[in-house]
Amino acid sequence: MPSTLPDGDPAPADGALPAAALAGAQERSFGVYLHVPFCAVRCGYCDFNTYTATELGGGGSQAAYAATAAAEVRLAARVLAAAPRPASTVFFGGGTPTLLPVADLAAMLAAVRAEIGLAPGAEVTTEANPDSVTPQGLQQLAEAGFTRVSFGMQSAVPHVLAVLERTHDPARVPHAVRWAREAGLDVSLDLIYGTPGESVDDLRRSLEAALACEPDHVSAYALIVEEGTRLAGQVRRGEVPAPLDDDEADKYEVVDDVLSAAGHSWYEVSNWARGPEHACRHNLAYWRGGDWWGIGPGAHSHVGGVRWWNVKHPSAYAGRLGAGASPAHAREVLGEDDRRLEDVLLRSRLAEGFDPAWWGVRPAAAQLLLDGLLEPAPAGRVALTRRGRLLADAVVHRLLADA
Repeated sequence: MPSTLPDGDPAPADGALPAAALAGAQERSFGVYLHVPFCAVRCGYCDFNTYTATELGGGGSQAAYAATAAAEVRLAARVLAAAPRPASTVFFGGGTPTLLPVADLAAMLAAVRAEIGLAPGAEVTTEANPDSVTPQGLQQLAEAGFTRVSFGMQSAVPHVLAVLERTHDPARVPHAVRWAREAGLDVSLDLIYGTPGESVDDLRRSLEAALACEPDHVSAYALIVEEGTRLAGQVRRGEVPAPLDDDEADKYEVVDDVLSAAGHSWYEVSNWARGPEHACRHNLAYWRGGDWWGIGPGAHSHVGGVRWWNVKHPSAYAGRLGAGASPAHAREVLGEDDRRLEDVLLRSRLAEGFDPAWWGVRPAAAQLLLDGLLEPAPAGRVALTRRGRLLADAVVHRLLADA
């Protein structure tokens, strides 16, 4: 089941933010994340806040979800009215957003457009499983204003998909990509490497299958065995081996080699794009410390150094909004030191690099340059080398020790 929510300070019932959180808002990017917490089947490795029909029981209506989410969009518009900004990015994640009817996704986007506004050229992404889309549905999403779709491919190898408990047919992926292309949508493919039983040849097969689809963007993530998942139980009982750090490091290098040779450049540790215009602008805003409002059960938000998170269960979420209250469970106000440390943690993952003088970490950065974990980047910045990407957590630890 999904992990528990963190503790925090009480969140006001009306969702109000401190005036300081909205100061200078016009200078910061703003995005909207819409969480759709429904899945047809729960994958064994997943600890996201998602629910199947069986897990929901009688609570949380899929049919009413679009209207419930629109109520939080209206709340966001009221709270942000003192410093209004149109959304430059909108991201539908899950779960499987495309389990909902296209009309519901379109209605949620229409609520954002009407209440918050969309900036000219806004990026609008939805995640999707390859088996949850049709040519007609993708065309309708494009007509509603979606610009991008991110397919959960994970692997092209059946026995790897079986361990992950993914249910789609890998042969459907190229068809789904072609349909999205024909609708005029940008396409991203998500891969997972390091699954128990996956060989390097299996990974190469998946990468080659992904590239054969000619995607604009590829995300590749090392498998993490999260506590409380079925996969964690299988590892604990010895039914499948635990992923090995060295194996995942070797496979990361394979991913980077293959994608780079095909013309995809890394712009964040786990993300590659055909060109800067195809990088996920929504996720870049997270890493650059922008503002966003997360709509939906369990969704997290951040505006001007205030971070909050919603109640988890769809029925509790709907109940709060139905009573005219904020669905926020708790929040925290980040101090200057906390914000600086978080900035180090996030920006250091980007290929564009960071300015060590801005963070006051010049001594650590100088040593990391000598150690071959950082390299010079434009405008006096430094960025991770590939070896640095493999040891990104250690690099951040050393930077934070100096911050």
